[in-house]
Amino acid sequence: MVLATFLIVVIGVGALIGTQSVPGAWYEALNKPPFNPPNWIFGPVWFALYVLIAIVGWRSFIDNPTSTSSKLWYGQMALNWAWSPVWFIGHMVWPAFAIIVLMWLAIVGFILVNWNRDRLAAALFLPYLAWVSFATLLNLSIAILN
Repeated sequence: MVLATFLIVVIGVGALIGTQSVPGAWYEALNKPPFNPPNWIFGPVWFALYVLIAIVGWRSFIDNPTSTSSKLWYGQMALNWAWSPVWFIGHMVWPAFAIIVLMWLAIVGFILVNWNRDRLAAALFLPYLAWVSFATLLNLSIAILN
């Protein structure tokens, strides 16, 4: 039941934010680096990542909802949900960059804290770290180009 709640909340809130902060004319007009992926890729990637993020959050929560691990998970999730509105609705590329850097740090912190404690949770965050690393580079590149 707790896992189902994590899946529903993480995927549901992510989907809600995604539908309310879609790329529009502003985003299309931005100068982008050559490695900018097509817009259609983001939905499937984020859905898969949100499933992993929810599983990891559930594992941390059932272990200890007030642990450093859980606090890092809550923090990265809040930053994750904050990024899209700041970027797509607020059109604030540099504040979005600050958010994604903090999110990246929280993800790395989570992995480091859990590597010897809950290796599975740490490993499940590796694809998320890879994608957020790419997204951080993309965010920075777009900010510099604009």
